[in-house]
Amino acid sequence: MTRTGETTARATGRGQAPTVHAGGGRWRPGWQRLLAGVLAGALLAGSMPPRSAWYLAPVGAAALTWALLGRRWRQRLVLGAVAGFGFFAPTLSWLIDFHPAGFAAVLLLEVALFAGAMLLVDPGRGRWWTVPAALVALEAVRARFPFGGFPLPGIALGQLDGPFAAAAPLGGSFLVVGLTTAAGAAVTGLAVAHRRVRMLVLVAAVAAVSAAGVALAQPSGAPAGQLRTAVVQGGGPRGIPAVEADEQEVTERLFDVSENLPADLDLVLWPESSIGVTGPVADTREADRIAALARRTGATVVAGVTESGETSFRNAAVAWAPDGRIVDRYEKVHRVPFGEYIPARGLFEQLSDMTALVPRDAVPGRGPGLLNTPAGPLGVVISYEVFFSDRARAAVTAGGQVLLVPTNAASYTTEEVPATEVAAARMRAREMDRAVLQAAPTGYTAIVLPDGSIAEQGELGTPELLTATVPLRTGLTPYARTGDLPVLLAVALALIAGPAMRVLHRRDRAADP
Repeated sequence: MTRTGETTARATGRGQAPTVHAGGGRWRPGWQRLLAGVLAGALLAGSMPPRSAWYLAPVGAAALTWALLGRRWRQRLVLGAVAGFGFFAPTLSWLIDFHPAGFAAVLLLEVALFAGAMLLVDPGRGRWWTVPAALVALEAVRARFPFGGFPLPGIALGQLDGPFAAAAPLGGSFLVVGLTTAAGAAVTGLAVAHRRVRMLVLVAAVAAVSAAGVALAQPSGAPAGQLRTAVVQGGGPRGIPAVEADEQEVTERLFDVSENLPADLDLVLWPESSIGVTGPVADTREADRIAALARRTGATVVAGVTESGETSFRNAAVAWAPDGRIVDRYEKVHRVPFGEYIPARGLFEQLSDMTALVPRDAVPGRGPGLLNTPAGPLGVVISYEVFFSDRARAAVTAGGQVLLVPTNAASYTTEEVPATEVAAARMRAREMDRAVLQAAPTGYTAIVLPDGSIAEQGELGTPELLTATVPLRTGLTPYARTGDLPVLLAVALALIAGPAMRVLHRRDRAADP
């Protein structure tokens, strides 16, 4: 049977070949599919912080799967572009406040990556599992490209209050993305399947494997005591770029709030860029004041320090012992492109005024983020590094029993990025089975427990002093041991399964006329 605008390949006997529809033309997937693509992107965006409606992501994946299955590669490219636009346009809109042209460039790149990922989807009508596999592959690329990665937003960060986040200790955020989107894609796959019994068995098998994986993912670490902590937020105006901020005012606000620190603390955490000095911090007046604070409270104090030079600067987390000595420091490894350094600075200085926002490049640090202090071994990821699980893994595998996130989100006018950063801290807590302390000069400051729940969180722009006793943990989760490799291997197998099945099917047909 033949229909206009549709080409159907059918098989007899042992199997059925995939069905590929031509649609309205080589590039036109049809208005219903286009609408489903835009809707899919919008639903994924709705699941992101600060909205965090986690249940919208599986629905978006279901809509995306329906739009893609049976489409030719050109049509999948178009559908990926419209879905990517629906996802990234609202979730990256905060970039407009910094540089409208930069927003347009980033949006174009992210949409292109989303569209390219949809080329990995197998057009076969029953190959629904290639959609979540392609989305995981997309997230993996975005975590590394461009300029070392730009994973904002990340699909997994909308799932912290949903059931799929329970898989984070087993396979990290990529497994969370895979399970979230597979749940929606499987529903669509079941709806369009010709062989419903096989599909039901497959869905049941996926559910059983997922349940077993979540059970295995329960933390196996051991408690190592408790830490009495205080996290300080000085408050103040928001939406001020770092190059325009009054560093001394930021410092004074933090000292003012710290006057109310309670007794019997083990650790006090100040935000990133709490102190700005020229040259090394050790012999400065600011270092003497922090040392006095440590002696007065009897606690280890960790503060973010910016050490400026003529052509560069260092972004460090520095630890003062209760006796006032500087005992350790960690310098930020994963810098923010176009925020802390300009890639190919010579070229961009000729093309854009963006370099006025970043007059000097940060010097990259080395090694894992670990501070050895009287309060214990403290893992550290500074600001942007919280979005990269490899930095958290490095800190934990080096011995960190708690994770510190000194950050500075004062440049943003909306809560989009601060809320996303808290979600990233919660994801790192679940992946690593560690409490996470996040300090920001104007918010969000938060204390996160190892299960990803928020024990305390401040408001934006206000002075805050958060205190809590958090558990110290040792041992490693399965994800902390293995990283992303097992999930990425599973994704690769899922993506090559469709073509392999077609080859085998053709051989069967040739052998059995």
